[in-house]
Amino acid sequence: MSITLKQMRYAIALAEAGHFGRAAEASSVTQPALSQQILTLERLCGTPLFDRLKSGVRPTPFGREFITMARETLKSAEALDAFAIGRTGTPARALRFGLIPTVAPYLLPEIFPALTRDLPGLKFTISESRTEALVDSLRDGSLDIALIATEPAGTGPRLVDTPLFEDNFVLATPSGETTKLPVSLAALPPERILLLDEGHCFRDQTISACRLDAERGAKTFAATSLSTIVEFVANGQGVTLLPQIALRKEASDPRIAVHPLNDPAAGRQLRLVWRDATPFAATFQQIADVIRGLRNGSAV
Repeated sequence: MSITLKQMRYAIALAEAGHFGRAAEASSVTQPALSQQILTLERLCGTPLFDRLKSGVRPTPFGREFITMARETLKSAEALDAFAIGRTGTPARALRFGLIPTVAPYLLPEIFPALTRDLPGLKFTISESRTEALVDSLRDGSLDIALIATEPAGTGPRLVDTPLFEDNFVLATPSGETTKLPVSLAALPPERILLLDEGHCFRDQTISACRLDAERGAKTFAATSLSTIVEFVANGQGVTLLPQIALRKEASDPRIAVHPLNDPAAGRQLRLVWRDATPFAATFQQIADVIRGLRNGSAV
């Protein structure tokens, strides 16, 4: 019996998650199925790949070397797969599409039906993560495309991106507050501004737009989602910036008032990103065109 690509993927998922249950969830399999494959893999290798700890699992020294080689093997296998089917320009498998959390709940309900309607030959698996994790996944080949709100950074395989549209920011306040319009961000008391927690690019963009210094930004209330922040605003606990695409969902509460800003630079540009070395660039451009068409008021 030989080691399979599926077993390699499970081993990588377990190394990344550090926990059998989370690795199984990430791999869309049951925990017993993943555990059995890992045990089979360890028998084939003749040595444990993971130390089982009370808090989870971690790769053994042999396991770390195995994971490194498995990643390279999977990259080569995917490159061969892409080469074999790339002559059509359309992937035979589902495209792995990642989005950041401040985009996914607001844009997916709009773009996913349009993509399946206008590009019926494509299938998608959707995931949500922060920008850094999405960019890392693009570079290691575990994602095909990602929708993010910053230029991709870091080192590794070259990424290309295409702009989609500008997503302007507005100010959300409790509805009973008197606010001079248009709002000057420089006039906002820093201690009242509610932010997402560390690691969200929208947090960094808010700090930049409001000209908060790093120390003040670090001490400001931090939440894990925009919905949590909006609830605090509705209860009079502060104010926050919201991206335009979130208003339909987050600003429907009558306890919230939304105000335009007098700073035209307060916003972000959403972009679609993928690896430069792909045979599916034309398909990814079609996806971008569909999204742009929706934002311009007409489907492609």
